[in-house]
Amino acid sequence: MDIEFHGAARTVTGSQHLITLNGAQFLLDCGLFQGRRKETYYRNQHFLYDPQDLAVVILSHAHTDHAGNLPNLIKRGYNGVIHATRATEDMCQFMLRDSGRIQESDVRFVNKRRKRRGSPPIEPLYSLQDAEQALSHFEGTDYNQAFEVFPGVVAKFRDAGHILGSAITLLELEENGQTRQVVFSGDLGRKGKPILRDPIKVEIEGEIDALIMESTYGNRTHHDPEVAVKKLGKAVRHISETKGRLIIPSFAVGRTQDLIFWLHRMMDDGDVPRMRIFIDSPLAVNITNIFREHHDIFDAETLAFMGSDDHGGALRFPEITYVSSVEESKSINDMDGPLIVISASGMCEAGRILHHLRNNIGDERNMVLIVSWQAPHTLGRRLVEKQPVVRIFGDEFKLRAKVETINGLSAHADRDELVEWARPLAKQTKNVFLVHGEPEPQAELSTRLREAGFANVYAPELHEAVVV
Repeated sequence: MDIEFHGAARTVTGSQHLITLNGAQFLLDCGLFQGRRKETYYRNQHFLYDPQDLAVVILSHAHTDHAGNLPNLIKRGYNGVIHATRATEDMCQFMLRDSGRIQESDVRFVNKRRKRRGSPPIEPLYSLQDAEQALSHFEGTDYNQAFEVFPGVVAKFRDAGHILGSAITLLELEENGQTRQVVFSGDLGRKGKPILRDPIKVEIEGEIDALIMESTYGNRTHHDPEVAVKKLGKAVRHISETKGRLIIPSFAVGRTQDLIFWLHRMMDDGDVPRMRIFIDSPLAVNITNIFREHHDIFDAETLAFMGSDDHGGALRFPEITYVSSVEESKSINDMDGPLIVISASGMCEAGRILHHLRNNIGDERNMVLIVSWQAPHTLGRRLVEKQPVVRIFGDEFKLRAKVETINGLSAHADRDELVEWARPLAKQTKNVFLVHGEPEPQAELSTRLREAGFANVYAPELHEAVVV
């Protein structure tokens, strides 16, 4: 059995792992690589294998860095099944369509600049139509239900607790009369987060030939989520006093739904005053609807809350409004505070959040609450740094609104949680391959895993092939 690591190798984007068994090839994930524009376009466009040769694709979850290049795979000739959990299949209905629209929009912008320079136009990596085509290849499966990938390979999804529908993939493979086993962690979630169940501890008999494991936060531990909840409550109470606006840039998948749940719970418990909340992101609205459709895989705490809540739903209550149209979004500007706006994108680089920031950062009654890591050179990072003047849509705006940052809301397991999850598999695992992480976190996690009893821990290079 050969494994080739064509993405998320010593980096955290572009998850893509090719397995060759008995002359057949199948792919674990097909994510977009995200980096410098020129490098990103080339790497995502070119596969170092022929997509037409693939027998099947197995998808761990719907995040762009794991699923975002599936339409291009179809465009380049792949014509097989994409296996995923049912919730992931539903999430991708919106995630991939949204990605297709972004690809088209980005290329239109780039081509305007290329035209001014006299350069020829480029084509989008893929289109909305390509995304639609990819969606027709999905086949959803429930957690814990074994399914045949192709003759000689049986798979099963277990709950990874990262985002709705995220999965740990267990593979049982027959090769030369022998049974081989592979475990792919996908992205692992954290214990005690709202809505989702904790990551499942894998129980499997016999030797594990390869454990392909994420390592994003292999060198750090997260803050307690309850501390983050208290800071959120403090921000809401501050806005109630100033009669201002609490503007929260948030990722549409996972983070937004966590915030909704916490705000609902705090308002019901009387921890914060009731006020209007606007979810102003079409993608976040659609993803939240998918959450409601899959409440059967919520954790016990959330199900108990839903059972005792007068409104009957964790993500719907009288104070919340899900905004769809541009007209509804614009009308928020005419409303008096206090109120809360949660909008995408999470790093303030695109989407409706830019309009809300443009209209609100100049008022000292308002607050911008940053709830995720902000990459260098983004508007979100400049706000975290509290730069006195920031540029939005080419215009300069003075930052008078208060800016606060909440840490501890990551959906990824930290170093200690990764080791705790893996430890029970130490004695039966022959090889650990660390993926989806930078070299420094991988180095520390490698040391911790060896201390936990794993004999062979390795972080493969990009495009490296190993035989197991």
